[in-house]
Amino acid sequence: MNRTPGRPLRADAERSVRAILAAAERVLAEHPGATMEQIAEAAGVTRTTVHRRFANRQALVDALATEAAAKLAEAIEDGHPETAPPLVALHRATANVLRVKAAWGFALGPAAAGSEPAARIHEEIARRCVELLGRIQEQGVIAPDADLEWVRRVYYALIGEVLHGEPAHGCGPAAAGTTTAGTTTAGTTTAGTATTGTATAGTTAALDPDALAARIVDTVLHGVGPRPAG
Repeated sequence: MNRTPGRPLRADAERSVRAILAAAERVLAEHPGATMEQIAEAAGVTRTTVHRRFANRQALVDALATEAAAKLAEAIEDGHPETAPPLVALHRATANVLRVKAAWGFALGPAAAGSEPAARIHEEIARRCVELLGRIQEQGVIAPDADLEWVRRVYYALIGEVLHGEPAHGCGPAAAGTTTAGTTTAGTTTAGTATTGTATAGTTAALDPDALAARIVDTVLHGVGPRPAG
């Protein structure tokens, strides 16, 4: 993004950037090869305005990926993974991550995975996800000898399947995007990102993030075998 280092954008310029990024997500999710001109039209701004904010198309995609990664990090933070009861934090973060991944399918998908700032955010999300899983392990819910990095990857995979697989009957809603345990959720797990393609409007419209988060967390922690009696 063409910003002067250390100088924040004026409020009107910030609104313009937000409008461009939102339009870029909508347009690129449907047409990954869309041009800057098409994105400008969708944002309701001139092509010159877009080029003034972003040097080229790749700069716009990188900014979009960074914005979405930041939204994912915020979603995880809202779950209070360091301070809330760990199972509560995991469920809330997962539901939040599902919502973010559904809304930012292109920006959190493989096509936008080249942004270094976004990658750093995803790495931090993955780290926090593993830490949260460690808190759960300390409570005896996860086996003491379990590989938490593997647990995180399984968690991400479930988030990705929820968002990009066939819609689940009756329950509706990662890497997407990236990978990080998003955060503890969704693809991420703590937000992370979990790499999977772009969510379609038809798939996400029927999703219930809270119900799906409960299913994901239950599957990660308890598997699919029969529960012990009593």
